[in-house]
Parts: sequence; C-alpha cells; structure tokens
Amino acid sequence: MNIPAEFDEIRPYAPEELPQVYEELIADPAFQKVATGIMPVPFETIAQEMRSCTSNLEFQKKFFYNMIKQLLSKHSKGLTEDYSALDKSICHTFISNHRDIVMDPGILCVSMIDAGFSNTTEIAIGDNLFAYPWIKKLVRIVKAFIVKRGLTGRTQLQALNTMSRYIHFAITQKHENVWIAQRQGRAKDSNDATQESILKMLSIGGEGSIVEKLSEINIVPLSLSYEYDPCDYLKARELQLRRDNPDFHKTPGEDVLSMRTGIFGYKGHIHFQAAPCINKEIQELAIQYPKKTDFFPALAKLMDKHIYSCYHIFPSNYIALDWIEGSQHFKDKYTANDKLEFEQYIYKQLTKIELPNKDESFLLELLLKMYANPLINYLSVQE
Repeated sequence: MNIPAEFDEIRPYAPEELPQVYEELIADPAFQKVATGIMPVPFETIAQEMRSCTSNLEFQKKFFYNMIKQLLSKHSKGLTEDYSALDKSICHTFISNHRDIVMDPGILCVSMIDAGFSNTTEIAIGDNLFAYPWIKKLVRIVKAFIVKRGLTGRTQLQALNTMSRYIHFAITQKHENVWIAQRQGRAKDSNDATQESILKMLSIGGEGSIVEKLSEINIVPLSLSYEYDPCDYLKARELQLRRDNPDFHKTPGEDVLSMRTGIFGYKGHIHFQAAPCINKEIQELAIQYPKKTDFFPALAKLMDKHIYSCYHIFPSNYIALDWIEGSQHFKDKYTANDKLEFEQYIYKQLTKIELPNKDESFLLELLLKMYANPLINYLSVQE
C-alpha cells in the first residue's frame, strides 16, 4: 500500500520495514534483557520467532497474544469481553476510558481476537512514554501510531491535523481499527470524562461536513473495567504531589514504573464492553445542536453516557462508595469477606506510598474515590 509520506514519523511500521527493525531490536541489549525477562525462553528462540513474522498482525498474535494471556493468568482473575453490539465486518474507532498505559490496548487486542475479529487495532500512544529507543520501535511493530506530546502553538496544530488525517486513512484506506483514549493521559481518580479536544481532533480529517467526517470513522464508545488497579497507589501519590506542588512534573522513570506496575500488578477480574457505533446518534445531535460550540460538548456527554452505562461494576466499587459515605446502602452487593478483602487491599496500597509529608487521610480518600467513581458515574446514567 502507498502510504503518504506525511505519516512516516507517526505511523506503525509497514510489513516491508519489519525485517530491518527486528534486527535492530535483536541487537539491542536492553531489549534482550526485557524480552527474556518476560518470556522464559532463550533469546535466540525469541529472535528466530520475530524473524518469522511477516506482518504486524502476525507479530501481535505470535508474541503479544500469548504474553498478555500469560500475564492475565498470573495477575488477574480472568478477562471477559462483550462486542455483541458491533458489526465485526466494519472498521471502528474505539474511544475508551483509560486505566493502564500498556494493558489497556494490549488487552483490547487480545479481547478482539478472542471475540472473533479478523483484525486487531492500531493504537494511539504518546511519545512521552518512550523512555528507551527500543520501546518506540516495539510499539510501532505492534501497530501503534505516535501522538506527539509537549507541543504548542502552530506545531501542535499541525501535529493534530496529521494525526487526524492518519486515523481517517487507517480506517478508510488501510482498513484497520483504531483505539484512542477519551482524554490525554489516564484519569487518575477514575472519574472518566471525554475531552472535547479529542472529538474535535477526529473531525479534522476526512471529507465533507463534521458529521460526515466523524461518521466515516465509525466511533464506538468502549468501557474498560478492572476490579483492581495495581497503579492506584502511584496515581494517589502523584495527585498529592500535584496538590502540594503546582509545578510538579513526572520524570520518564515514573512512567516506566507505572508501565511495569500495571503489567505485573494484580488486576482481579477484567471486563471490556463496547457500546453500539454512534453514527446515527451523531447525525441526530448535529440536527439538535447545529452550532459547533454546542455540538461537541453534547457529543462528549453522549460518549460519557455510553462508557458509564457499559461499566462492569464489581463488589470493590460498591464497598468503596459505602465506605466514603459511611453507609451500608449497597450491602447486598458484597459479602463480609468481600469487604474485609477490599479493606485489607486498600490499607496495603496505602502503605506503599512513600512521601516525606504523607497525608494519609487525603490519600485514603483518593484511593477510595478511584473505586467509587465508576459506580457513581454508572448510577448517574441509569434510567
């Protein structure tokens, strides 16, 4: 396929580029160390298997499918998914809440294979996560396209335009699915809200009216539900640091720690669920809200409604909200043992937070809100 050169800096590697990239990774000692740490086989075996993959999808299936499955078997109670609302013969743009840097898109691809999709998805990933050169190469092999962070002014606008055009190209010309988070970065308190800027960016590419542009990429709201978030204590720590220091900025090492914790931390049960494609609702909203200043806020609210309604609610969510409110309103949703286990888990996570001026009451409230907010949002959209 002839891919326009304007996408070269951000797109996934094309199949013909893979052999050279494989050799670059195979020769990288840092990649060798990580690969053998995750896959308990000789590196020569890994290298041989890499060289045998002739496409990005084949690499995903051969390496990442089994790797993610093994991680889930060790660090979760299992994965369920529901894509019954979708026509699998059509390529979609999945817009979801965002919990985990690596596992969200990784599990999404696995769940799509398990659900019988013929293809996985291309993944939007921020360049702030490329702490090491091998990470950038590896993610572009597994069908990630790069979101350029830290830009301002004209360069930022140009980058957004290019990314939007690429997403439309990926859907309509490459016939790939696309995944992008509903906001920049993870919602640290699990209070998920779709940023209008994401939707506006998607409306740049393509041809015709805003409705036609958005409709051609077949937007699907997607809900990612984790019983436990292994990065919860890291997120709470960051929120206190931001409270205490408005100029706080994360270091690259902190993102690497979050990636490692998310990959190897315990997640409990995991459920991914897709709402129906919203093309028809987009058309209805455009009639109801003809002005762009009204249309995009309404579209963001629609996205949130679908994402909230598709949450899988766990006992931990009910316990957290009862704990915050000092009530037993949802006591029929969990057992005494569920409550004891969750309380022990929260206090254990609290002890992991290392800060010189540790505000335990503030941090405890943050941890509880991370588990209560999905339930609060879910209840807010029930008829």
